[in-house]
Formats: sequence, structure tokens, C-alpha cells
Amino acid sequence: MSTIRSVICGAGGYLPERILSNAELARMVDTSDEWIVERSGIRERHIAAKGEMTSDLALAAARRALLHADTDVSEVDLIVLATATPDQTFPATATKVQAQLGIVRGAAFDIQAVCTGFVYALAIADNFLKAGQFRCALVIGAETFSRLLDWQDRGTCVLFGDGAGAVVLKAQTGSGTLADRGILTTHLYADGRHHDLLYVDGGPSSTGTTGHLRMNGKEVFKHAVANMTGAVNEALSATGLKASDIDWIVPHQANKRIIDATAKKLGIATGKVVQTVDLHGNTSAASIPLALSCAVADGRIKKGQLVLMEGMGGGFTWGSALARW
Repeated sequence: MSTIRSVICGAGGYLPERILSNAELARMVDTSDEWIVERSGIRERHIAAKGEMTSDLALAAARRALLHADTDVSEVDLIVLATATPDQTFPATATKVQAQLGIVRGAAFDIQAVCTGFVYALAIADNFLKAGQFRCALVIGAETFSRLLDWQDRGTCVLFGDGAGAVVLKAQTGSGTLADRGILTTHLYADGRHHDLLYVDGGPSSTGTTGHLRMNGKEVFKHAVANMTGAVNEALSATGLKASDIDWIVPHQANKRIIDATAKKLGIATGKVVQTVDLHGNTSAASIPLALSCAVADGRIKKGQLVLMEGMGGGFTWGSALARW
């Protein structure tokens, strides 16, 4: 029986020009390159320039994704932008991207699930396309996380960076089998009881300030490995696939130790895991689409391959999405 699939037709990423190395960070806070690499695998991250906003990063990534998909902006009728660092409290940053692209139809909105944001956004867009409400979606993850950091807190300021990634989704008719190109299954979760393990200590209705990121690293590590493994297993169970059937895992790029521990628990070889955390740091909602764009650009991810995306963020939120490229 035929069905509608949301096919990923293109991917693009953008990183700010400024690179902040571990050596430079060591001159700002009590840390060292060895300390950072041992605990996170991160060697450098990109930092948005003064006046460079989340919408600027998102726009650049969106344009590259559209170019890669050979898609004119006139086809786009939905923009879902995942971010925890919007330009303003409102309007949605997605509407700024929409306007800058010259799109005057359809819908555009932000969603906030922190580091799981891109997976949430992908699932939302997928369901809109499958329902027939829209035909072509831009799904974007974009962050200027450097604006939330306490640069005296060595436990957090060394981990995060800025960037954006985007994909173009198009509704196409499939056979309804696992051989179809497109998103095959998505799984989303949240457990608000763990709020205090990873949060920002500010907000419009609480302090009236932006606030800074706060994290209990040990507890986050423990939950991340368990939750992301569970989300991957749910995707496999829903499709009847085995871990060995997956061509590429594209995880949220939070920490190399989390990525490696999750792969080991799933029995997936590290050679099948896309990792960019060493060069990008943790870019929150941007990390999965940034890693995707890198692996597509260098030829690792090829048409017809099975790609499994998974992530976890503050809230806690977590989830997975399985697609045939």
C-alpha cells in the first residue's frame, strides 16, 4: 500500500568564523587542553561574532541545504526551527528566516527541546508532511549557546559552541515498506523531573534575565547513555531492524565519552558513528544536522543508506529518528 514519506533531499551546515581552541580557553579559565579532551573529546568550538544572531546562522545553513537539495525557496511551505537561543523572546526566529528567504506562504515556528530539538523538529515536520498539510519543509537546528555560558565555570564553558544545520524534507509517495526513502520512524520522550540536572538559571517570567547554563555533568552522563540507548532500541523495535542493519548513527554531539558509551551499549562499531564533537563542541539543537551535513558532504552518507539520529537534552528530553537517505 502506498504511503507518504518525508524524504530528506538535502542537508547544509554553517559555523561562525571564529574558532576558540582549548589552548585559548586555558588562558581564560582554570583548565587545560588535556583536561578538556580527556573528559569530552572536544578540541575546539566556533563562537558567533558580536551582532551575529541565531537567525543569521540558521539562514546560512538553510540556504546551503536548499542548494544541496536543488530546491527553490518557492517550494518551501513549512519552517520548523529548533533552538534554545532565539534572537528574541518573540517573534519566532523561524519567521525571521522565512522573511529573509523571501517566503510569504505556509507556516514558520520555533520549538524548544534543547539538545533534542532537531529530532523533535524533524518528527513534527514529518507528521505535517505525512498528513498532507504541507509539501516541503525546512527543518533547522541553530544555536548561539555561547551567549548562555558562564565563562568562569570550567565545567560548562569548555563544552559548548555555536552553529546551525538544516535539512530539506519533501513529501513523496512510497511503497510503505522499509525500502522507502525518507523518515521511517520517530520516537520522542520527556521527563521533567530531572529539570535541575541541566538548565539555565534565568528566563522572562522567573528572573527577567537570560541567565547561565548549569549542569550536573555526572548525572547527565548517566541518563544520556541510558536514554539514548533506549530511544535507539525503540526505533529498531518499531521497524524490526537490528543494530547491524544501520549504516550510520548520527548522535547528538555532546561528549565523546557519551557517544562511545552509547555505541558500545548498542553493539555498534565506532566506525559507523558520525562524530564532529572534537571540532564543533556541543552545539545543542544544531549538533545533529551539523554532523549530518558533514557526513553527507564528505560522501560517508549515501543515498539508500539507513541513518539513525538520536539525542538527549535538558528537560530531560530525548528521542530518535530513523531515515533511509
